[in-house]
Amino acid sequence: MLNVSHITMRFMGLTALDDVSFNVREGEVHAVIGPNGAGKTTLFNIISGVQVPTSGSVSLRSVGDLSKVPLNQRPSIGMMRTFQNIRLFGTMTALENVLLGATCRSNGSVLSRAFGFPKARASERDAVAEAYRLLERVGLAEAALTPAHSLSYGAQRRLEIARALAATPRILMLDEPAAGMNDGERHTLADLISSLQMDGITILIVEHDMPFINRLSDQITVLNFGKLIASGTPEVVCRHPTVIEAYLGSEYAEAQHA
Repeated sequence: MLNVSHITMRFMGLTALDDVSFNVREGEVHAVIGPNGAGKTTLFNIISGVQVPTSGSVSLRSVGDLSKVPLNQRPSIGMMRTFQNIRLFGTMTALENVLLGATCRSNGSVLSRAFGFPKARASERDAVAEAYRLLERVGLAEAALTPAHSLSYGAQRRLEIARALAATPRILMLDEPAAGMNDGERHTLADLISSLQMDGITILIVEHDMPFINRLSDQITVLNFGKLIASGTPEVVCRHPTVIEAYLGSEYAEAQHA
C-alpha cells in the first residue's frame, strides 16, 4: 500500500536518514522503532509531507508519488497523522475538534453555510452525528461538550485519533501515541488501535513501548542513526542481534524468550 524507497535526508551536512526503504501492506499495523535520534520522526515528516527528502520517494497505491500531493491535500487521499505533541484546540469542545477533522470532506461550501442553504444544513447535521459516533468509538461520547484542555492526557490522545478518523483515512500515522500514558490508558489505546485495524485501516506507528508494539504490530522496521537495521515480524526483530545491541538490550531480549 505504502512504499518508502531509498529515502535520504540531510540537514547541514548531517545525515538524518540514509537510504531507507520498506513497504507497508494494506490493513497491517506497521511499527517504526529505534533509539532517540534514529530518524523516526524525520521519516514520519517525510511520509506525511511535512518535509521533503534530499532524495528518494514515497508512493501510495492508487495515488502514486506523494511528492506531487501538497500537504493540505493529504487528508483527501486518505492519509492522516497525529504528532508527538498533542495538537488540539484546547478551548474548543471535543465535538468541535472532531468536526474540524471532517472539514476536508465537507460538501457544504462556506458561502452555502453562511446563507443556510438546505443541502449545507443537512450536511452539517450529518457531520455532527458522525462526530458523536466517532467520540463514542474512542470512548469519549460523554465528554463531547467538554473543552479539550479539560480532558485527561489519555483522553486527549484518543480525541486526536477521533479527529483524524473524521477524515476517513485509509492509512493512519500515529507518532508515539502511548507516550506519557499509564497502564490503563495504554491498554485502552491498544484496544482502540486493534479495532481500527479490524475495520481495514492501515496503521503506521512510531512508539518506544515495546510490549505495546509487540502486542499490536504485524511488522516492525528498526532505525538506528538514520539507517534501517532490521525489518520483519516482532518475533524476528526482537531476536535480531543488531537490534538487541542498538536498542532493546540483552536483558529485554532474555526476558522475552525466557
